[in-house]
Amino acid sequence: MILPIVLYGNPILRQPGAAVRRFDSDLQKFAEDMRETMAANEGVGLAAQQVGKPLLLAVVDVTAAKAASSMIVGGRPVPLEEQMPLFLANPVLSLTKSKEIGNEGCLSFPGLRIDVPRSRRVSVRAQDLRGKPLVFEASGFLAVVIQHEVDHLHGKLFIDYLKPAQRKEIKEKLARIRQGLPAMAPKE
Repeated sequence: MILPIVLYGNPILRQPGAAVRRFDSDLQKFAEDMRETMAANEGVGLAAQQVGKPLLLAVVDVTAAKAASSMIVGGRPVPLEEQMPLFLANPVLSLTKSKEIGNEGCLSFPGLRIDVPRSRRVSVRAQDLRGKPLVFEASGFLAVVIQHEVDHLHGKLFIDYLKPAQRKEIKEKLARIRQGLPAMAPKE
């Protein structure tokens, strides 16, 4: 089932998620609904807050992206297409100090893209939908998407990386999104 996407301005986007404690059929159904919602909106990641549930759960699928990504499990590279979609419950990240600025969008901010500094590589400790440990390293676009989604899980938004002057520059776009409109007015 495709769920409605929560837009910027809704307080749930600022709410840190509760830990996933029950790995049952309800969680599986909700996770599948998140995956369908992400795919229907042509997204590469989706956090539970973005569909109205403050829970430490995200889904990621970068297989359709043209950007380079890699994933290492147990010290060995693994084919991404075999790992996607990737469901992350209760994720904890270890970030590298080396940062790279990339241009990001967000399903909760339709039409808005901004430059965000992210770690080039990330180590992830999470649980899968059965509650089993999931430990891996990600780099490239996959690392960026995971950082973006895990930020959502803790109530942090990608606009929080902007300096006050940059935030002022997009004030009108944010106001449009709060009203349920795309960031950019249509051209006449």
